[in-house]
Amino acid sequence: MTESLKWFSTRGSRNPFTTRETISRGLAPDGGLFFPSHFPHSNEVELAGLDSFPEIAALVLAPYFQGDPLKEQLPEICQQAFNFPLILKKLDAQTRVLELFHGPTAAFKDFGARFLAQVLSRIQPRTTILVATSGDTGGAVASAFHKVKGVNVVVLFPKDRISPRQKHQLTAWGDNILSLEIDGDFDACQRMVKECFQDENLSQDLNLSSANSINVGRLLPQMAYYACAGTWSVRRMGTPLQLLIPSGNLGNAVGALWAQQMGFPVGKIGIVTNANETLLQYFKTGVYEPRKSVATLANAMDVGNPSNFERLKEIFPRLDLLKKNGISFFSVGDEEIRKSIRQTYDRYQEIVCPHTATASWIAETIKPFQPVTWVATAHASKFETIVEPSIGRSVELAPQLKEILSRKPVYETLESDVAALKKKIRQAFG
Repeated sequence: MTESLKWFSTRGSRNPFTTRETISRGLAPDGGLFFPSHFPHSNEVELAGLDSFPEIAALVLAPYFQGDPLKEQLPEICQQAFNFPLILKKLDAQTRVLELFHGPTAAFKDFGARFLAQVLSRIQPRTTILVATSGDTGGAVASAFHKVKGVNVVVLFPKDRISPRQKHQLTAWGDNILSLEIDGDFDACQRMVKECFQDENLSQDLNLSSANSINVGRLLPQMAYYACAGTWSVRRMGTPLQLLIPSGNLGNAVGALWAQQMGFPVGKIGIVTNANETLLQYFKTGVYEPRKSVATLANAMDVGNPSNFERLKEIFPRLDLLKKNGISFFSVGDEEIRKSIRQTYDRYQEIVCPHTATASWIAETIKPFQPVTWVATAHASKFETIVEPSIGRSVELAPQLKEILSRKPVYETLESDVAALKKKIRQAFG
């Protein structure tokens, strides 16, 4: 008999929650992040004969919904959520790229946001999603939940810290989407969101839930695409997946670590940041010291205090255990990002966004392991003001972005004050 999986807070509370409850809540009552009681082990026999991502994802996710009516709905949920390609492409004998940007907002966040929308619409008749974004999360969440009955969304994004096209994606909705430009950085946005969740009256009155990578509903599908890509890698190329993952809030990387913990063929993992070096310093010294975020070309990674570090510590409580498991950290500055965009285009005729460029730079210069798969997190056309000067040519707009960019932006500017945020939310959706 399969052991029942429960979720507990990373901050020590032993009050158990079901997967349904963790997705509904977003954040644990004590402010911690939810973490599973155990990781179900992969069953290669069950995956035999399955090759499409929606099919594999439904099977990979099934143990997390054991005993829940949603388990039987997973095939339908995955077919509806993942109705766009996941692509693992070979560039040369030692280099591959995992393209995660083919969803409706041209970023990897579409996987988690659309899965979350499908699940929440089935389990909660009335919900208010509260999400902080450093670039792409808010656009993906807004797209996934726009006009979804019974669900309202509040998106917080930092003023002057995102690209013009990203900002348009965050603000092109209206209706049940409230977009708020915060006079502060991403860490301020994230702090405000967490403080709202810790207000029991607000949380209960509006049935608050999160769509950041702090929400299990975002991480599970990210874990699933790494499980799928690892399976494809062994079948098609004969080797496990070895990854270089651009990272800001650490959710995408934790998804890969969870796939690894489940026993899928995911080998060494390099986690790549920009000039925000909180994680790199931890890797070097063993001391975790949150910092004020620094603005960079890879703006979606401008995070000085990544929330999912708590989950990383649950997997590897000590630094030596993390290193022993083949996990490493790297940092790439703006000058190298520009060089990498050009170098990647010259060598592979691949046009990459600034975030993806951090991973391709490490792959091409340091070469920490081979074969290597660098993770492409967003379409380059979202960052045309950075990419086009670097490669000396125009970048064709991703087809899925054309309709979004034709809409009129609707947003409000708000001070970096949680009391003001609570008042605005109640006015809009209370």
